[in-house]
Amino acid sequence: MSINSESKSKLINEFSRSEKDTGSPEVQIAILTERISNLTEHFQSHKKDNHSRTGLMRLINQRRSLLAYLKKSNKDSYDKLIDKLGIRK
Repeated sequence: MSINSESKSKLINEFSRSEKDTGSPEVQIAILTERISNLTEHFQSHKKDNHSRTGLMRLINQRRSLLAYLKKSNKDSYDKLIDKLGIRK
């Protein structure tokens, strides 16, 4: 359900603004998206796991607020990120 350090470092390298950047909204949204997709796969076989579903809703809300912040502060970066992640239509 959680992501391993290897895939997390790969996401950080792909979406970071600079070499030591780990806290920018782009990186945080990419990591949250990976965790959300892992949890979504988990629910395919564990339909009654309501405690994890609560955690999934928290992750989705956190990602939504970060996306709103990024859209407000840097529209170009927001557009590139949603195209790269494929999370909006």
